[in-house]
Amino acid sequence: MLRCRVKHRVLVTVRLADVSAGARPSGRDLLAHAPVLFRLACRLVGHRQDAEDVLQEAFAKALAELDRGRFRGDAEVLTWLYRITTNVALSRRHRLRRAPPPSPSPAPVAAPPEAALALRELSDALNTLPEDQRAALVLKELEGLGAREIAQVLERSEGAVEQLLVRARHTLRQRFDHDAR
Repeated sequence: MLRCRVKHRVLVTVRLADVSAGARPSGRDLLAHAPVLFRLACRLVGHRQDAEDVLQEAFAKALAELDRGRFRGDAEVLTWLYRITTNVALSRRHRLRRAPPPSPSPAPVAAPPEAALALRELSDALNTLPEDQRAALVLKELEGLGAREIAQVLERSEGAVEQLLVRARHTLRQRFDHDAR
């Protein structure tokens, strides 16, 4: 057993997979991506506690997939983990069907009041987007993935990803234009 305290107070307990040498990652390889995946989960579900649960479930699923030999190596390990984390986060949001979550706060930062207000407004606007548009926009603009990687994560075509991004940006632009008036 490997008990690892990951940044952001997420306690992840994993059984190191007895994976043969080669292209498949080990449990330690997966844990190396925990801070990035936590940030993604936090942005998708909006609640720190829910993000911790999402990350725990995502790691459990990833390790189970490794044990079953289902990581084929078609995608990068991080892209594969993004897909699992995104799917778990979207499933959780769908199951809970709660009102738009409050702004995620990955780390408290002393920001000027104007900046804090702008971040809050952006977060609120992101929360109004449909789940698939929100996920695509977060992966593109906040995580820096390209359309091909996002397509792999969301299991969509690149064209569908581009459409999600166009729609998300259009919705946000309309909201901010309307709010500016």
